[in-house]
Amino acid sequence: GICTIRGIQMTTRKKLGNIKGISEAKVDKIKEASQKLCDHGFLTALEYSEKRRQCFRISTGSEELDKLLGGGIESMAITEVFGEFRTGKTQLSHTLCGLHSNHSKWPS
Repeated sequence: GICTIRGIQMTTRKKLGNIKGISEAKVDKIKEASQKLCDHGFLTALEYSEKRRQCFRISTGSEELDKLLGGGIESMAITEVFGEFRTGKTQLSHTLCGLHSNHSKWPS
């Protein structure tokens, strides 16, 4: 069964219309109400493109590493660093914290 607003949003109009006692007009009202109550989280290509334009790259302090990363570590993203013991993961994190502790230099 459908137990949540998300469930209503994910169910097609045709499937909701097949439920006994629900007319097309009621399906439209239900879908509209669920849309108002809960943002579906989907973005159009235009909205996503605008969101990507707001991203910027954060320098690692190493030109060569920045080149490998395509200009640095991307903002608005999670970057995972992994490797063997004693390869500089913690040092990289500390360097990034020190280099970029002054947020006024970051693009707005």
